[in-house]
Amino acid sequence: MHKGIVDLHCHTHHSDNPSTVREVIALAKEQGVSHLAITDHDTTDGLHEAARLGRELGVDIVPGIEISAYDTERKRRAHILGYNVEPGHPSLEALCGPLRARRHEISQLIVQRLQQHGFDIAWEDVLRYARAGSTVFKQHIMHALVDKGYCTRVNGELQKRLFARGGGGTEPGIAFISMEYADARKAIAAIREAGGVAVLAHPGQLGNFEAIDEWVKAGLQGIEAAHPSHSAEDEALARLYAAKHGLVITAGSDYHGAYGNEAHLPGCMDAGLNAVLLLKEMSSGSRSVCP
Repeated sequence: MHKGIVDLHCHTHHSDNPSTVREVIALAKEQGVSHLAITDHDTTDGLHEAARLGRELGVDIVPGIEISAYDTERKRRAHILGYNVEPGHPSLEALCGPLRARRHEISQLIVQRLQQHGFDIAWEDVLRYARAGSTVFKQHIMHALVDKGYCTRVNGELQKRLFARGGGGTEPGIAFISMEYADARKAIAAIREAGGVAVLAHPGQLGNFEAIDEWVKAGLQGIEAAHPSHSAEDEALARLYAAKHGLVITAGSDYHGAYGNEAHLPGCMDAGLNAVLLLKEMSSGSRSVCP
């Protein structure tokens, strides 16, 4: 009988978590996780390593990705998870390569803007923390500011102030630069083309419930119900949409290590073994781990 926890949403140093792939999987093992999805933002770079380490440490790895997308109809961001994708698949790279490049360029502009506002920070300082990843995230910039003594936490008040999006009569923060993301429908299509299962991440967090009916027609196959950002109402609504459309229900910690809420450790949300089995059944090629 299966007794382990299934965590289907976790990040590593290949995106915006300072913890290495080994550290993340080892911690998951300590927390009782038997199946772990590595879902780094806009990259599959760490998946082969994760599969190898998963075998070594005794954790089944579900190869995944989390694509930074956009709801063009409602002008909202959206995150689309892909499970059992083929690492480095051309469809994923065609979509995510430009995303990573844009994020990298914007991060350089942000550092320049911070310099103009008197912050003693260099681009080389930031790159030190992003060396293992595919691009520079705002968390890497904040890590450099922590080291310079401007704040004590990466994910704290200074980050909220500098990167505030504005709106509602408030000005955006000096470090906020709008970025063009991938259309959600294209993200869904790329995941499907890569042999994976497309799942909407934390719809309550980004206000994506209204788009679900349309995205199901575009190929959306699942929805993340249990997530640290979700209220009981968000989870219940996600389950209602899943029942309406026959979507697979997933759950995950969305672990970001020291760049996130460290109370939300791997395994704090359990998707259950049935979710893994359904994802395997739904994915073309029935891929449950990387080769």
